[in-house]
Amino acid sequence: MARRDPSFICQNCGAVYGRWQGKCDACGEWNTIAEESSATARPQMPGRPPRKGRRFALEPLAGETRDAPRLACGLAEFDRVTGGGFVRGSVLLLGGDPGIGKSTLLIQVAAALASGGHRAVYISGEEAVAQVRLRAERLGLAGAQVGLAAETAVEDIVATLSEGETPRLAIIDSIQTMWTDMVESAPGTVTQVRASAQALIRFAKRSGAAVILVGHVTKDGQIAGPRVVEHMVDAVLSFEGEGSHQFRILRAVKNRFGPTDEIGVFEMTGGGLAEIANPSELFLSERDLGSPGTAVFAGIEGSRPLLVEIQALVAPTSLGTPRRAVNGWDQNRLSMVLAVLEAHCGVRLSGHDVYLNVAGGLRIQEPAADLAAAAALVSSLANAPLRPDAVYFGEISLSGAVRPVAQTAARLKEAKKLGFARAIAPEAARAESNSEQGLSLQLVHGLADLVADIAAAGRQRTDDGRQRTGPPTSEDRRRRDVG
Repeated sequence: MARRDPSFICQNCGAVYGRWQGKCDACGEWNTIAEESSATARPQMPGRPPRKGRRFALEPLAGETRDAPRLACGLAEFDRVTGGGFVRGSVLLLGGDPGIGKSTLLIQVAAALASGGHRAVYISGEEAVAQVRLRAERLGLAGAQVGLAAETAVEDIVATLSEGETPRLAIIDSIQTMWTDMVESAPGTVTQVRASAQALIRFAKRSGAAVILVGHVTKDGQIAGPRVVEHMVDAVLSFEGEGSHQFRILRAVKNRFGPTDEIGVFEMTGGGLAEIANPSELFLSERDLGSPGTAVFAGIEGSRPLLVEIQALVAPTSLGTPRRAVNGWDQNRLSMVLAVLEAHCGVRLSGHDVYLNVAGGLRIQEPAADLAAAAALVSSLANAPLRPDAVYFGEISLSGAVRPVAQTAARLKEAKKLGFARAIAPEAARAESNSEQGLSLQLVHGLADLVADIAAAGRQRTDDGRQRTGPPTSEDRRRRDVG
């Protein structure tokens, strides 16, 4: 027998309390604590001996190791992120904003796997069978041999999947709609999500089928539900993108069988998600050449070099506190670069609003973008366009020095392949100076050197314009802010 004890669980982070309260002390959210009943076993009955543990054998560290067998789904970008394909018995959690294309991506993955002769099953808990069929027809995948059902009971799903041939891939869309008889809670609660995920994980490990769980996200972009679910699964994938852009980024946040820094790039089209083999050309296709405040950053996403445009706008402010807005980069990183520019380079930005944007909706996470962001900021402030055939990369320290970054050769090779002739890089890149013929390196020891070069180019441009058109109007006031 079991005793039912009421407990109060935060629906945002999963913290458990003995009584209700308005604010969760763990995550700081308000009105997220709800009462749920959980079954707790009674204490050991008196007079009954405790259960003895079963001994098991210990294995040494040395021994034969084998790579986990994988099954490639056929979408190269998806297989890149997962580490080469699906591992038997693995469970993946896919999260993303509503309407970003999670269901579209997964139906394409299931159809590609089914076209290879493998059994794939798609279980939808949010849409009817007719709705999923309409999507498949729109994508031209109606002829794929994919098993389809609309069900939310976990016990029924496990019983159906266990009957007959074990599927190689089972997609559950989404885990927040599933419920199990093991707990007495409404679907979507922390207890139900945790119990349903545990039941599906047990089925995957027992049968060897790969299972993909779709998860909702919060307003902060985090996967909703208890964080323990992210620890239970083998891989956590994030599907990112802006609604105003057609680009979609599939990123591995956690992967027990592969790297966690790989990305897959897709383009949303009328016929579904199309793979992008060369993302650099796509992100630079609409670049505005010759405009101040734009710099090309040579970055690395996983094992793939990626060139992306960083845009900056510095304008005089009319507010007491200048505004700092950034899209696609770390806000704290921008604040640090602005502080270094003002403290060590004499660039006065305290009276200007600063806007920074990464073109194409890509989110940059590596600190190597510091030099490109600083160049774009100074270029916008001085109204001095940067060279359109130059790329920038390097990490800026608090002392104003430009520090080296990893995989310099891969960055230079990608820049050379796309027709760039110059790379502004740290001093440590001197060893790679002969690796790419036809690509000249401008080595930068400190950020002040780069600021001086951009300011000199801006002054030369202003002097030339003054000689052609007469005295300038307001350009000189902008130049005074660049030391």
